[in-house]
Amino acid sequence: MSESRRRPDHVALSSAPLQLRDGLFAGQSVLVSGGGSGIGRATAYRFARLGARIAICGRNAARLDETANGLRSMGIDVLAIPMTIRDPDEVQRLVERVTQHFGAIDVLVNNAGGQFAQPAIDFSIKGWNAVIDTNLNGTWYMMQATARHWRDSGKEGVIVNVVAGVARGMPGIAHSCAARAGVIYLSRTLAVEWAPLRIRINCVAPGVIASEGLDRYDGLTADAAWGANPQHRWGEPDDVADLCCYLASPGMSFMTGEVITLDGGQQLWGEMWPAGRPSWFGSMPG
Repeated sequence: MSESRRRPDHVALSSAPLQLRDGLFAGQSVLVSGGGSGIGRATAYRFARLGARIAICGRNAARLDETANGLRSMGIDVLAIPMTIRDPDEVQRLVERVTQHFGAIDVLVNNAGGQFAQPAIDFSIKGWNAVIDTNLNGTWYMMQATARHWRDSGKEGVIVNVVAGVARGMPGIAHSCAARAGVIYLSRTLAVEWAPLRIRINCVAPGVIASEGLDRYDGLTADAAWGANPQHRWGEPDDVADLCCYLASPGMSFMTGEVITLDGGQQLWGEMWPAGRPSWFGSMPG
């Protein structure tokens, strides 16, 4: 897979065809975690091109600045805040800063996350906790802090959580599977609990997406896509970005508590490890 497909540049992100109405999010403010790269970056661009003001956060300040500068060159009002969602105090300061700058948050896209492949039996306590803290606890901190802002200000809001397709299990990344499943059922519970507050919550479960996140997994080349799904290709960050925008749009005002899988049919047909199972699969008993 070429570098251009792994990291779409400003020109590609700012000129790709839009699937939703121009100006759909005009006057709204959207907060995207993990907005400096991959799906988060594409999502920030998509919302911006549909009229939104954008706040992005993440741990890599250089990547955040790259995304923010690209958006500012389009005339977008952007706030880029380096921080970690693992720290609830930092999350609270983030929400306060974004609301002070824009006056409100209308949409929260929880995209930040990460994991590493390893046999679950060999997980260290530190490794397990790091993935759970980011993928589950961090997402929760972001949801709660933003929901409190909406409750206290009397505003309605939308949350879109980017998770993963965990229906078949995810051998090799059991920590992430546990965390993502936690987010899904947290979202379904809160969709009911927070409905009286006019807060909608839905999840997007992407399959293998052609972004920088693939670089940590050996062998995930373009040829490996043949075994991933019946479409025989990777998804693109813009595919996920479009769905995030759609779920946040007024057209989906009656949808809450749902998980939308976007994987080219992988969960129905494809191989969990399309590049070939890791070597440690063969060394395990049974």
